[in-house]
Amino acid sequence: MADPDTRPLKERVVSEAFKVIAEAGVEALSLRAIAKRLGVSHQAPYKHFPSRDHILAEVVARSFETFSTHLEARPRSENGFEDLGFMGRAYLDFAMTHPLQYRLMFNTALPDIDDHPDMLAKSQRAFSILHDRLQTIPLSDPRDGLDQPAKHDAMFIWATLHGCCSILNSDVAKTLALTDQEKANTMDRMMRRLSMALGAIEADSCN
Repeated sequence: MADPDTRPLKERVVSEAFKVIAEAGVEALSLRAIAKRLGVSHQAPYKHFPSRDHILAEVVARSFETFSTHLEARPRSENGFEDLGFMGRAYLDFAMTHPLQYRLMFNTALPDIDDHPDMLAKSQRAFSILHDRLQTIPLSDPRDGLDQPAKHDAMFIWATLHGCCSILNSDVAKTLALTDQEKANTMDRMMRRLSMALGAIEADSCN
């Protein structure tokens, strides 16, 4: 017989919420369903989460927190472009090895951010890791006339990485029958093209 789960109820509810979403999707998430799975009264989870949106906001916030920790644990380099490369690799690694958390962060309709400040703060932290690093690198293009080039470059990088990860994790990608090596090659080439776009390497070395 398995040992009883002695964690506080709040932690058990959050853990069970992740399981429900993994098994049946966000649509199946409800506090009553979680209570039934945990064998507690249907009112018990409401002591910690007033509504379904609150438990969803909590699992999303924790996903962003795990994501940020993963980005910050990357190898570091004093060379800004090289460090961006490490960050990009960490992003790709997280997306491919934590598909549930990645899907919750970027492919789920989120609760109202004004009602869930902790979720908002943790999502902003993930973006700021990339943005703050870009601010230390001379990427400004005098032709674009932008006041905050780092913010726009961060969005460019994020969108590119997200697009690649979303495609490789999609059901459609399975129809292409890509091998693991081909997926790795795709990510390698994308990272080199990103470096070229940011001016880190010359175009002729990217082929």
